Amino acid sequence: MRGRMALHISGLAFEHREVILRDKPKHMLETSPKGTVPVYITKNGKVIDESLDLMRYALAKNDPLNWLECNEAEADALLAVNDGPFKYNLDRYKYASRYNKDAERGDVDLSHRNAAETHLKPLENRLSKTPYLLGGQQSYADIAIFPFIRQFANTDVDWWMNASYENLRQWLSRHIESKLFKTIMKKHPQWVPKQI
Repeated sequence: MRGRMALHISGLAFEHREVILRDKPKHMLETSPKGTVPVYITKNGKVIDESLDLMRYALAKNDPLNWLECNEAEADALLAVNDGPFKYNLDRYKYASRYNKDAERGDVDLSHRNAAETHLKPLENRLSKTPYLLGGQQSYADIAIFPFIRQFANTDVDWWMNASYENLRQWLSRHIESKLFKTIMKKHPQWVPKQI
């Protein structure tokens, strides 16, 4: 999602291929054996298969909203926590049955929600002072982090709406209600390779 947002904003041309991850096309796996999305092939044939790398690549080409005009060291520190310990706990909170043989499908792991909250509190504190994570202007840190906060919020919406994260909720809502998010979230049919 975050790579697609950066691609869209940058104006780089690309072919969107919607894939079902349980039915990965052969070409995708040949291009990127990791078998995850996104997979972007540059004009010179370089494969980019990490969303954060794709964001940086696209914005380095064209950054019309100035998402890179921020304290990059501070942004990268926030992203290291988001993509590391926060995502680790988010996955185990949201998909307890994948990680705990005693959990049933649909169960959540509250110990991992509690652990994830230790990473939410500093974001809430930041957003109590400024509208975006790094100040008064939206940066690539906001765009890279909000999809994960959205997943966290959607895991138990009733709990989220009553938790003490008023600033984080408002920040998340601004991103979800944005024209950019609504544009990239449009449904696409599954890509099927042409038969020869």
